[in-house]
Amino acid sequence: MARSDVSGRPSTALRRVLLPLALAQFICSFAGSNMNVMINDISTDLDTTVQGVQVAITLFLLVMAALMIPGGKLTERYGRKRCFVVGLTVYGVGALLSAVSPGLGTLILGNSILEGVGTALLIPPVYILTTLLFTEVTSRARAFGAISAMGGVGAAAGPLIGGLITSAISWRAAFVFQALVIAVIVLLSRNITDPLPANPEKPFDTVGATLSAVGLVLVVLGILAADNNAWLMVGLLVAGGLVLVWFFLWIRARERAGKEALLSIRLFHNRTSNLGLVTQNIQWLMLLGVSFTVAAYLQAVRGYDAIQTGVIFTAATVGLLLSSLGAERFAKRRAQRTLIMLGFVVTIAGVGVLIAMVGGSSSPWAFAPGLFLIGFGLGGMLTPSVNVVQSSFGDELQGEISGLSRSVSNLGSSLGTAIAGTILVAGLTEHAEAAALVVLAAVGVLGLVAAALLPRRHAEPAATTA
Repeated sequence: MARSDVSGRPSTALRRVLLPLALAQFICSFAGSNMNVMINDISTDLDTTVQGVQVAITLFLLVMAALMIPGGKLTERYGRKRCFVVGLTVYGVGALLSAVSPGLGTLILGNSILEGVGTALLIPPVYILTTLLFTEVTSRARAFGAISAMGGVGAAAGPLIGGLITSAISWRAAFVFQALVIAVIVLLSRNITDPLPANPEKPFDTVGATLSAVGLVLVVLGILAADNNAWLMVGLLVAGGLVLVWFFLWIRARERAGKEALLSIRLFHNRTSNLGLVTQNIQWLMLLGVSFTVAAYLQAVRGYDAIQTGVIFTAATVGLLLSSLGAERFAKRRAQRTLIMLGFVVTIAGVGVLIAMVGGSSSPWAFAPGLFLIGFGLGGMLTPSVNVVQSSFGDELQGEISGLSRSVSNLGSSLGTAIAGTILVAGLTEHAEAAALVVLAAVGVLGLVAAALLPRRHAEPAATTA
């Protein structure tokens, strides 16, 4: 397969491979945000509450985060393309089941569980295959940029597309839309060739996978429990923290004993990668947190329907598209560290503008400037953060770092929805919306600090050497 031309642009064959990979990231990110505009429709149709729908949304994001690391590891044993196709199939079945769900329980099974499991299987191969197939530095950076941009656009445009489909047909049709896109991706994936053979004999760390999943689940459930029982919240958070410490000790002991561990301890010894993972987590926390906060407020407080809510989010989509399309040009002029820092500054400023303008006006247009800035800021730093992390390790660790990276990002998504939802459910008012946004902005400041601690000079984007 031809790799790239002299300009570093991917060959035609590689561009055909990139399309299904980018579409896969788009639809998974879309699934994480499009339900936000269906809160009223779903809760009415399924005879449940806003909190019930929030639980379904958060569980979907949580299942992804909890299983992404094991999903990345399984690619080595069963092959990257096979895991990709199996993940797509499981996701498609979950989408169809969600479309016909008679109650919240079936919706959680289809959307939260099956779609979550499918995503955890298919997303790590997206990043591993990109790293292995796009061997030229410039073409690989472009590929990561396209995939990250599609992920960001999917999350930002999810409310608009979901709102249009819900208003024109029903919320169930939005899940049929997902299934149709999955079918297209499966057909397009025939062009993908796995560059490395699978190793069926490779051991799998079942105990490590269980500990990592249980620890992450307990942490997010602790946040979800905050509005019901403070002691339960503390108990779950402490238990989750202890399980994650146990997980770290377990994989360290296995590695020292010369056994296969779920993750290599080397992944946590790279300061640049660790800081990059923090920025990834907070970026997705802010994106999904703001999306859930604004969507819930518009529907529950202002009484907007799905299409009105979706249209308001167009500002964020436009902002994210503009900065994503300019990502390659920005990267030539500024260091990745600078782009990530500027992204956080613009995003935090956008949250401030959103609070100030919405609080002083009843017009739906008051949401546009703040959402535009939030989208523009996030779009400008999603790709640099991915490149910082992926380029910190060689090809031999791409399966593990891809799983860890996606897990951290999806954990951020679930935390954003859980934190925002917990504050909002306590009292769906304008003050609750402002409080949720202030908390999200404060977390964004932590992301800015992490970005500032990144080295001023770093390896070229997506380099293959550690």
